[in-house]
Amino acid sequence: MGKKDKLIEKLKSNPKDFTFEEMETLLTALGFVRYNKGKTSGSRVMFRKEGIPIILHKPHPRKELLDYQVKQIINTLTREGLI
Repeated sequence: MGKKDKLIEKLKSNPKDFTFEEMETLLTALGFVRYNKGKTSGSRVMFRKEGIPIILHKPHPRKELLDYQVKQIINTLTREGLI
């Protein structure tokens, strides 16, 4: 089982400790490209693949994503057939 598969399994378990870095690694492995929305974007980061946007607020000072963010990403990736 590769790193991508391990991250998918971890994400599917709806973890409380899924970090932004893990999410970025997973989305990149799934073919998403990271876009910072310009100098005024602050902590907002967009990942896009073939018209599928995922917008996150990069957490700070913590590293873990919030529960609602993890659920939204699970729903989006499941709906698009990526996980």
